Amino acid sequence: MNYENFRRIEERAFYALVGIFGLIVLVGAGAWHYMEEHGHIVTGMSNQIVWGLPHVFAIFLIVAASGVLNVASIGSVFGKTVYKARAPLSGLLALAMLGGGLAVLMLDLGRSDRLIVAMTHFNPTSIFAWNIVLYSGFFSIVAVYLWTMMERRMNVYSKYAGFAAFIWRLILTTGTGSIFGFLVARQAYDSALLAPMFIVMSFSYGLAVFIVVQSVMFRWNGMKLDPAVLRRMKNLLAVFVSAVLYFTLVYHMTNLYFAKQTDFERFILLDGGIYTSMFWLGQIAVGSVIPLAILFHPQLSMRCNAVFPAAMMIIFGGFCQLYVFIIGGQAFPLNLFPGMEATSSFFDGRMPHPYTPSLPELLLGLGGIGITALIATIAVRVLQFLPQDDFSHLAKAENITD
Repeated sequence: MNYENFRRIEERAFYALVGIFGLIVLVGAGAWHYMEEHGHIVTGMSNQIVWGLPHVFAIFLIVAASGVLNVASIGSVFGKTVYKARAPLSGLLALAMLGGGLAVLMLDLGRSDRLIVAMTHFNPTSIFAWNIVLYSGFFSIVAVYLWTMMERRMNVYSKYAGFAAFIWRLILTTGTGSIFGFLVARQAYDSALLAPMFIVMSFSYGLAVFIVVQSVMFRWNGMKLDPAVLRRMKNLLAVFVSAVLYFTLVYHMTNLYFAKQTDFERFILLDGGIYTSMFWLGQIAVGSVIPLAILFHPQLSMRCNAVFPAAMMIIFGGFCQLYVFIIGGQAFPLNLFPGMEATSSFFDGRMPHPYTPSLPELLLGLGGIGITALIATIAVRVLQFLPQDDFSHLAKAENITD
């Protein structure tokens, strides 16, 4: 096949991808319009489950957006040569994922037009209001960071912009975790552990997403990832997954220590039905244990076709973890009157609160992923975001490390 034919096929494939992702975005927009017209009665949400499946997609994308920028931070802030070539793609994915996540979050609120009120009337006592500032600042700082990396004249400022982005994303993820950590009205939340736990989760989800996107891009362009790069990234991913597993253990052990949390822990770990299954099978087994076994295996871990599915399983486990945390935490009824039994027409005291995700909720969540994929696909095509490794520098770095 000559070069001209290859370019023609590649161009067709690009437009096909844009068409597919654009269609997913349109379907997501249609789902939002349907829910907006008919109200949240057409969803599985209720007075008890007010954050449904779209919030799982939104929080995953927002948390992973912060974590995927970790790749750029390691290169710019900590001076690791291997990661510097990946910094522009890292910044692009951070902006694309945050855009997709915030779109789902905004459209799932029920009155999307009311966002203007939140933007024009700042309430300093609300953690939600502070997050608007954090999200806006993240967009601005990462955009400047990308400019300093991709404009040769501005390269001298790249480290300073990278350091600012590093600090800001830690604050942003802390704010996202604090949204739940400050909620005393749910037994699953109201914990100081949630802020650092969300930071570690962002590292794991973000790097897993980056590895998947990088693998697809390299395969698309007929390139092969250098084994030195693969080894470093899979080792770092294994550390992050282990850290998430550790924080999960500490979180549940801490809850078990308090008598008032025993019923909630029994619900999640033993008697929660779908939530228990998703915790043990989705989050722990598929999302943590099996990927760690692959990543620490001496032969399997050095193959891209093994690390790729491990990263995919970590992403799946992340969705399961957030589903159990966000929806399972709401499904467990609030203990309004300790030692008493509460009943009402609003299902107070019912165990657990019922929730079945509806098709419009799923489509809206997938629309956020479609927005992310569409932005990334077009940007990679228009600008130079594909990582270009300098193998001589990589060899030197490997000799120093070894």
